[in-house]
Amino acid sequence: MSDTTFTFTSPDKVEIFVRKWASLGGMPKGAVQIAHGAAEHSQRYERLAQFLNSGGYVVYANDHRGHGRTVLRSGKLGVAGADAWNGFVKDAGQLTDIVRRDYPISPIFFFGHSMGSLIAQDCMARWGAEFTGVVLCGTTGFLPGLDALVSHMGQAAQTAADEPSTILGQIFASFNAPFAPGKTGFEWLSRDESEVQKYVTDPLCGFLFSNGLAYEFLKGLRELWKPEKEARIPKSLPILIISGDKDPVGGNTLGIAPLLERYKSMGMQNLARKFYPEARHEILNETNRDEVQRDILSWLNKWC
Repeated sequence: MSDTTFTFTSPDKVEIFVRKWASLGGMPKGAVQIAHGAAEHSQRYERLAQFLNSGGYVVYANDHRGHGRTVLRSGKLGVAGADAWNGFVKDAGQLTDIVRRDYPISPIFFFGHSMGSLIAQDCMARWGAEFTGVVLCGTTGFLPGLDALVSHMGQAAQTAADEPSTILGQIFASFNAPFAPGKTGFEWLSRDESEVQKYVTDPLCGFLFSNGLAYEFLKGLRELWKPEKEARIPKSLPILIISGDKDPVGGNTLGIAPLLERYKSMGMQNLARKFYPEARHEILNETNRDEVQRDILSWLNKWC
């Protein structure tokens, strides 16, 4: 198996860093494009990528703007410039075009975790016909008080756009409340303490979004979940929703229920879901991660 990297330049002149994992020799039976979550980066998906390689899939994953080895002109983690949400989504679309160019006859699947799953939801509405299937991992379809949060973050973005967002920071800190007291404040990620420690010691993880990025992110969610936007998702598109049932991002699945209901009411024909008992947010780094990986591969093979 090989792990290579490259960059592409977006129309607004941002250099986007990408990792590609591929089996040596032979054409893959499919391609999987990964969108990582907030305050992390693509390298953390290497274990999944190598597992999918062994199953016959080539894997691509970019670092989002303000993340990892894609850091906008400011050079600051958590600062992603103007119109950041649309930048995230358009970058994903541009990478899909690259994958299609590289493997024109292969089916393309989109896998999004956490914030990446929200990017995936937007991509489904914009370019759903491009994908053979989409996996939404650690996702949600509801955020309480979203309109008020957008208003508050708009004010903060006007006065101190590049400063860390205390408002969004408090939301993320609240995720750990059910697992406190803890050693790190990130126990909400996984029951596997060694995996949590890897996150804590990674200099490219756990940073705060700037006020500007938090504002763009929340605005993106508000647009994303409008009925007219979700109605653009192709009804035949296979979608798999997976989550730990103790994942605070999905409200212990309560925040995922509205998304499932909306998709069902829209007439989505190939909708599947699986919730893992006692698992937390990062199910790819959970104690039952092998089971999760096998389930993902089995679902991909169903549609490949």
